[in-house]
Amino acid sequence: MTILDRHVSSAVSAWAGFLAMCLGMFMAILDIQIVASSLPEIQAALDIPLDRLSWVQTAYLIAEVVAIPLTARMTRLLSLRGLFVSAVTGFTLASIGCALSHRFETLILFRIIQGFCGGIVIPAVFTAGFLLFPEGRRILPTAVAGVFAMLAPTLGPVVGGYITETYSWHWLFLINLGPGILVVPIAAWLIRASRPDWRLLPHLDYVGVGLMALGLGSLEILLKEGPKHAWSGSIVFLPLASCLIAGGGAIRRCLHRADPIVELRLLGDRAFAMSCIYSFVLGMGLYGSVYLLPLFLGLVREHTPLEIGEIMIVCGVAQLVMAPLAAAAERRVDARLLTAVGYALFAAGLLSNAFATYETDFAGLFWPQVLRGVGTMLCLLPTTAIALAGHPGDMLANASALFNLMRNLGGAIGISLVDTILERRPPVHVAELVARLQAGDPDAARIVGLPVDKFHGVAMAPVDEATKEAVATLVERAALVVSFNEAWLVFGILFALAMLAAPLIPRIDPRRLS
Repeated sequence: MTILDRHVSSAVSAWAGFLAMCLGMFMAILDIQIVASSLPEIQAALDIPLDRLSWVQTAYLIAEVVAIPLTARMTRLLSLRGLFVSAVTGFTLASIGCALSHRFETLILFRIIQGFCGGIVIPAVFTAGFLLFPEGRRILPTAVAGVFAMLAPTLGPVVGGYITETYSWHWLFLINLGPGILVVPIAAWLIRASRPDWRLLPHLDYVGVGLMALGLGSLEILLKEGPKHAWSGSIVFLPLASCLIAGGGAIRRCLHRADPIVELRLLGDRAFAMSCIYSFVLGMGLYGSVYLLPLFLGLVREHTPLEIGEIMIVCGVAQLVMAPLAAAAERRVDARLLTAVGYALFAAGLLSNAFATYETDFAGLFWPQVLRGVGTMLCLLPTTAIALAGHPGDMLANASALFNLMRNLGGAIGISLVDTILERRPPVHVAELVARLQAGDPDAARIVGLPVDKFHGVAMAPVDEATKEAVATLVERAALVVSFNEAWLVFGILFALAMLAAPLIPRIDPRRLS
């Protein structure tokens, strides 16, 4: 075999192994969204109390966010191949356990295992993009990983909706079996990026791991329960106190130990710190928008899960189309400019949704989704390259873990912000709209969906109870729409500010990013 033949064979093996890893990551991220579309069916099947149903999702998210920062040390301990193969194997077996669960407690146990294994897979894939490919050939793998990571939340409602309407809820988990069986042997055979180092086992900071797990887990519970309880009471105070105490202790240990569980000192590098901030903002917007849109389509437009998925597929298609263009642009254009353009497009897509009415549907949502889909790849690729470039050896896994953790934490906070707005703002808007209708405001009538010609700017005469009930339903719907618009507006302003802050990112030599 010639040198050229060996080079080609090595490149093919690297790509085959990397694509298998991307498929594993795709299934781990997809599993969050497809389950969300069938929670009512799972509730009915397992007789789950309504106030405990959200734990089907929360358990997964807590385990995932705890696992992500652990991947750096676990990569050194098990090697990239050993860690990834173990995680996908555990994820697949846990998926089978979820499908076979007959009790709520059993389902939650397997969801925790699923989430932990899924959280390991995500940063491992981005690390592999830099370990498996030489300098000068890393942009395309990063773009491919980005496509898989960004498509999963968008395609989740489509896949979940189809499974919900065609099969039973068990297939939401059994769908992972085929990819798992395919990915594990391919990754075990082809991934050769590092060797395991079991000597690290006695030296791991187990106290730090415990504190970090408690702090991050408490933060997730706080973000999940806070909006439901108006951010007050013991249900909020206890996880807040736990988060501050345990999280503070974990941060202190990470900053003062020679070999910490998470290398927070990386944040001393301005370029890396800015990349993490942008990853956090992207997580807020990405997960927040993917959470907001199906809620709007379900609560306001009353679409089925499959119909919601068919509308949301637009964003995924835009991401696919943009991916090769973004990868090509990254080789030629200043990363700061690409980042600014990406966040500007995403902001435009968010702000465009902030003017929806109760009649807004596919046509009105098409171009905002295109803008967000195109912007997503430009938001992700330059900042990922800046965050991971130039970190040798173990530092690469540390950087990948921290960078991905920031995106997931941003997503958790973004979803919590949506819940808070949709919980607190509708009653305020109901009161305002009622007052304006009573004053004969034609603009309020238009917002609510009442005949505008009946309102002339003068106080309305009292109406009967039947009319009040009919109008109340319309007012509540309109108040909900206005609250949705406020949420879109908040995210849009955040992304606009991120666009303006792009010059603060240090200029990086493009050759370092390739």
